[in-house]
Amino acid sequence: QAQLVASGGGLVQAGGSLRLSCAASGRTFSGYAMGWFRQAPGKEREFVAGISGSGSSTYFPDSVKGRFTISRDNIRNTVYLQINSLKPEDTAVYSCAVAQRLEQLQRRMYEYWGQGTQVTVSS
Repeated sequence: QAQLVASGGGLVQAGGSLRLSCAASGRTFSGYAMGWFRQAPGKEREFVAGISGSGSSTYFPDSVKGRFTISRDNIRNTVYLQINSLKPEDTAVYSCAVAQRLEQLQRRMYEYWGQGTQVTVSS
């Protein structure tokens, strides 16, 4: 059974950086789009980064563009999210997801969903 496990979250000061990882097991997801969502208490889930199966295309909403970078290692079956210049409003649980196409993730559609990792940014 496929499983996605996110890690790398923590407590950081504003302006700092974090690198989140999401490791997949149970099957390979090369060729599938992978992405990251976040959800803060009392707020809707937000899609913050996505990468196509080949890694040639990425997507970021305007709210994080320029600060978030997504990459993948298909040999390790892992997707990464680099977050720079962290802001208190980035505080949320970050979860990874998999879909056949990047466009599906943009529409909040996914086939696999992983456990999240907490990111807390202090001001």
